[in-house]
Amino acid sequence: MSELSDLIGRDSELQVLAGLIDDVENEGGAIVVVGDPGIGKTSLLRAAAAHGKAAGLGVLSVAGIEAEAHLPFAGLHQLLRPILAETDTLPVPQRDALHSAFGMRPAVAAGGPPELFMIALATLNVLTEVSGRQPLLIVVDDVQWLDGPTQDVLGFVARRLGSDPCVLIGVVRAGHDIAFAAAGLPQLTLDRLTEQDAHELLDRHATDLGPADRQRVLLEAAGNPLALTELPLALRSASRLAAEYGEQPPHTLPLTARLERAFAARLGDLPPHCRDALLIAAVDDAEDLREIVAGATILAGQEVPVAVLEPAVAAGLVRFDDFHLRFRHPLVRAAIIEKMPLTRKRAAHAALAEVLTGEPYRRTWHRAQSIDGQDDEVADEMERAHTIPLRRGSAAEVIWALERAAELSTDSATRGRRLMLAAEHAFGLGRADLVDQLLERAGRTTLSRLDQVRMQWLREIFHDGVPGDADHVFRLCAAAQEAIDAEDQALALNLLQAAGLRCWWSDTATEARMRVCEVARRVDRAPDDAQLTAIFSLADPLGEYRTVADRLSLVRLESVTDPAGLWLYGMAAAAIADPVLSVDFLGRAETVLRQQGRLGLLSQVLLMSVIDSMEIGDWEHAWAASEEGRRLAADTGQAIWDASSQALYAMLLALRGEHEQAESIAADAERSAAGRRLSNLLALVQLARGFAHLSAGRHENAYHALRRMFDPDDAAFHVHERFHAVSFLAEAAAHAGLADEACAVIDGLAEEARTVRSPILVRQLSYARAVLAPEDQAEDAFLAALSADLTRWPWLRARLELAFGQWLRRQRRVAEARRPLHAAQLTFDLIGARHWAETTRMELRAAGVRTRSAAGQAAGLASLTAQELQIARLAAEGLSNKEIGLRLYLSHRTVGSHLYRIYPKLEVSTRAQLAALLGTRNSDA
Repeated sequence: MSELSDLIGRDSELQVLAGLIDDVENEGGAIVVVGDPGIGKTSLLRAAAAHGKAAGLGVLSVAGIEAEAHLPFAGLHQLLRPILAETDTLPVPQRDALHSAFGMRPAVAAGGPPELFMIALATLNVLTEVSGRQPLLIVVDDVQWLDGPTQDVLGFVARRLGSDPCVLIGVVRAGHDIAFAAAGLPQLTLDRLTEQDAHELLDRHATDLGPADRQRVLLEAAGNPLALTELPLALRSASRLAAEYGEQPPHTLPLTARLERAFAARLGDLPPHCRDALLIAAVDDAEDLREIVAGATILAGQEVPVAVLEPAVAAGLVRFDDFHLRFRHPLVRAAIIEKMPLTRKRAAHAALAEVLTGEPYRRTWHRAQSIDGQDDEVADEMERAHTIPLRRGSAAEVIWALERAAELSTDSATRGRRLMLAAEHAFGLGRADLVDQLLERAGRTTLSRLDQVRMQWLREIFHDGVPGDADHVFRLCAAAQEAIDAEDQALALNLLQAAGLRCWWSDTATEARMRVCEVARRVDRAPDDAQLTAIFSLADPLGEYRTVADRLSLVRLESVTDPAGLWLYGMAAAAIADPVLSVDFLGRAETVLRQQGRLGLLSQVLLMSVIDSMEIGDWEHAWAASEEGRRLAADTGQAIWDASSQALYAMLLALRGEHEQAESIAADAERSAAGRRLSNLLALVQLARGFAHLSAGRHENAYHALRRMFDPDDAAFHVHERFHAVSFLAEAAAHAGLADEACAVIDGLAEEARTVRSPILVRQLSYARAVLAPEDQAEDAFLAALSADLTRWPWLRARLELAFGQWLRRQRRVAEARRPLHAAQLTFDLIGARHWAETTRMELRAAGVRTRSAAGQAAGLASLTAQELQIARLAAEGLSNKEIGLRLYLSHRTVGSHLYRIYPKLEVSTRAQLAALLGTRNSDA
């Protein structure tokens, strides 16, 4: 690595980066380089780029610019500019999203604002496509100063490069808490140079320093390479000025201030018009040389030629070509902005606003920065203009625009309204801290009553309905009534949904549930309105069962195209325990959300579908949805859904027989849920524990774990989630000799089922009655249960067949027992229910049937990870690698790598064989 040999004191760091680059053909990846200002991050990055280029890699680079941080996708555009032509080969939705983000295609014409995750997927695919022809090195300097959407896209890409010949190195300044640096990527921290290395660097750059000055620089630089390079210049400048005025040189300063002073000290030696041009460049959000010179001309009040910048080039502050001006280091920009008086900076913004006549948004932005005090005209312009970054997909810039509009507003109520609107966008970003700050500021204004109600909603809904006492629900209902009275139906529904979520997560008192439904009936919406239907189901899934079921019966799945509506209908169906209908709605929502790249809502849809997919025997989807939903919930910062994913994952692990891991994860989920009083999740934890005990043959322990879900005084009681446990409670009781005790619970549920005809409850009660029935009534009970339509319920049907086969064998009707046992084993093997499959094989052997100890390829299925299983399933359905990548937000090369590992595990070699194994139709061999 010859290009790296010039760096002093960075041998170990260089070896790490060189190793990544040299191994790119075998494994891609990403790394974050973190360090203080001036510590040598950029130099290290340049050396890595040079090594990559020398090794034959294509190199793409981008550097964050603080003044451009408000421009959505500016950094991404700069990064992809050399390969922009490649984007034309992307699938149309991805290409359009990316081009719209770059302003190459109007967002409105494209069907609305581009979804961030669709843009991220497009970026991933174009990079992996290019890297397939030539390995790529992506170097990103000053990630913290890139615009937010670009940071999000790069984080998305960085986490998905493992199977592609592509390496990403991102540099982040220490102290910047950004998602990219906390994305779970490997980190390389640059520390200060050792004393010996500092001496060597100083020898290279400041041989003329006397012993005293040299010691002073070493002391003040404290091992910072940039300071060791720049402070000698500052020292010479300060010493010259001190000598001129007969004074002593200044004392030492804190490191960052010293560096900024070192840069700013040179400004005093530059001609005034050169300083004007530098100030314009520092406050500008672009690097356009003509734009900067035009702004400098207005600021100076006379013609300023490009040549005026030559002294700044000679001073090492900037470099420029025919089109662009760039600062040598970001601290130069920061030093200029800090050094210049506020009035002069405002004048610079005003000058740029005059130049930007053809760019309304940028013009308004600079006008807003130029004003001292308040200006309603510009404030109104800023509020109108905030929709521009919204269409470009930059919620962070929208928030800034609305905040600035509020600051410029003379009217207190208008200022409060704009801050509230900014808070709504902050909520969309998942920024709890920013929501709280904006609401606090809005609270100091004269809010209208309706805005006060809106504030209450924002304070509640941000936390996904984290439960408290019933008083919170009543307050939300009162606020919703005010919104209804003010004819703001949308706000009323949002408040009621927040109240409903509290009831759902915490199993709130009956009076609170009834109040939510009472107010909801006053909202003027159609009988099949999705949000209203979901509110009834969340607030009171038992009391409003008939209402919700009737509303859902009015909806035709194929007529619903809005994914949010599909999600709400799926939520309502899940709440009244109709898993077949729920999975149908949520499955359609999943498809549309993937097409739109809306991964925040997709994570909720996936996790909501896990337990219902399990109920209807689609364990492949349950596993895949659990893993992907868990990852996306973490990616999108949804804390409660992240906690929910733990409980669901523990449940699936327990069903698969991985008892110890299931218990460990269940304990983690329990701690998280208990702190929030989430009875919904506490119930799922007990369900996971019950499954773990059952699959380990510990039936009495399973019974006691599950029994807690049916005790109204227990923290794990939940009116809905207990329905999932009914048949398992009965199974555990039957094996543990606790049938009489369990029958008391079952009888109580049977009373509820007279009015609540929930599909899960009705079918699980049929199972429970059969396995708990006296010997003389058992056969009729089994036959009645098996005569129900269980087409979409293979898991429950197989358990019924197993239990019936066991009963028949106990009655010495061995030949009759074989048929249901055979059918049960086939289903258990197919869905991966290991304990139940092995129990069935034992029964078959006892019935005189020879069986294998494992299920061959079914065991191979169980060995797949959830993502591998998801990919295998899609491949079996006939999707190409590219189509699978589009579904799962992976590159097609990553999909190919997974399939390469999947085939040997399943002992297949073609997609046709895969389809045969998984029971799907596919003619593609």
